[in-house]
Order: sequence, then structure tokens, then C-alpha cells
Amino acid sequence: MRTIKVFLTVIIGIGLLNACKTVKKVAVIKEAISKKDTAQVVIIHETPKVDSALIVQGIIEKVAKTRIDFKTFNAKIKVDYESTQGTDNYVVYLSMAKDSVIFIRIRGSFMGIPAEGMQIKISKDSVVLVSKVGKKYVQYRSIDFIQESTKIPFDFYALQDLLIGNPIFLNSNIVSYKDGNEDLLVLMVGAVFKHLITLSHNNLLITHSKLDDIDMQRNRTCDISFSNYQSLGNFQFATYRKLVVAEKSKLDINMDFKEFSLNEPLKYTFVVPKNYQLK
Repeated sequence: MRTIKVFLTVIIGIGLLNACKTVKKVAVIKEAISKKDTAQVVIIHETPKVDSALIVQGIIEKVAKTRIDFKTFNAKIKVDYESTQGTDNYVVYLSMAKDSVIFIRIRGSFMGIPAEGMQIKISKDSVVLVSKVGKKYVQYRSIDFIQESTKIPFDFYALQDLLIGNPIFLNSNIVSYKDGNEDLLVLMVGAVFKHLITLSHNNLLITHSKLDDIDMQRNRTCDISFSNYQSLGNFQFATYRKLVVAEKSKLDINMDFKEFSLNEPLKYTFVVPKNYQLK
């Protein structure tokens, strides 16, 4: 059970959360944003004689250009979190090969329990967890394990975007937008989430992402803030992120990327040791 908790916190912390249609017209902000939403958005009236579809298409195209493309990615991340069970912190070592594999190593503790030696390998169809400290064991799971455990519709590619810092659960079904002096607010509605994103006006980098479940009975929400952007090759990378994840309970997570690099040899890998107990 401890292993699963560690795994969930890492996956959600490093780190949490693409359909295509052409929107012909941008409507006013409706009651799609429920009372539980923390973001304050004013009603938007369309300006006459403005091609709203063209504006929306331009927004989507510009946001797409900010996506980080890579072959490999390495990072060292300091993670602090607070839940109803207490607070703790640990260090995560991450290596990814695009569209292929994700390696995670953990150093520190989880709820006061040492997590040293915990390693995770995620591929497109499977998850392998290895504990090298204390009771040594290995677990093999399908990729569905992520969705079943987190109750979030992650596949490998969504998780990969989340870790590299690309926006997730974006689609072209934009129902409203507001063009302010400094920020651009865009509300889109997908099959699972309604998504309110805030983009910096100058470069359309995402600064805030608010996901709320379409199913009101679930009351599932994820609030992500992105800040302290720094250059990463030809891209801008948010080195600090704050996540607030809530459904039946609440989890606050702060992620501070201490080291990060693109397109270098993978630093962290692992091979499942022989004679480990299968769990």
C-alpha cells in the first residue's frame, strides 16, 4: 500500500492533467464554470464584426508553438506536499525518452516513511515498481494501473506532457475567451473536464490551469500554477509548479525543478534485480 501511495503522489505531483474540432463562434462564458471554481471570470460580450473563429484558431496555433519538443529529458525535482495525513518532502530523479519510456527514482520519505530506493519504469503499455530498501519486491502492472489508481484518464502520452511541462487536456472546443491587458483566459470543454487556462498575453505561456470534472457528482478538480520560466533549448520551461488536487480529500504539491536538460543521454535507468519478491 505504501508503494502505491508513493507512486500516486509522484505521478500526480510531477507532477497532473487532445481532441480536435473547429469552433465556428466563441460564445459568452456560461455557467460551465461551477460555483466551486476558484477563478473569477467576468461575462464576455462578443465584439461585432470580429471573426471569432479566426481568433480561436490563432490562439490554438500559438499555444501549440510553445509546446516543448524533445528526444530525451532529465530532471531533478524537489517535491513538497501537504495532505490530510500530514506534510513531507522528497527528491525525484526523472529521465524520459520521448514516446518510449519514463524512469523515476525517489529519495526521501513519504509521510515519514523512508522511500529511498523506490524506482518506477513506465512504458506505453506497462508500469514496473521496484523497492530496493527494506522488503525488496517488484510489481508489474498494465498502463491502466495509472488511471485506476489516480482516477484520472492518463495515458502514457498525457503523463509525458505533464512531466515535461506541456499543457494537458487541451482541445479546440473553446466556448469562451477573455482578452485582457496582461492575460488571456480561455475556457474549453472536453469529454471529461472543463478547462479554464490563463495564458500570458505576450508569449501565450500557460500560467494557470483549472480542471473541473464534467461529472458534478465526482467533484474532482485540479488547479495547477506555472511560474519561474527559464530557457530550455529553444523553449521556455516552468521550473516551479504548484498543484492542488481534490476530490474526497485534498493534496497540495509544490515542485521545484533544480536540474533539467534536453536531448542528453538518460541519466537514470534501472534493471529489475533477480530474485526479488513478486508482489
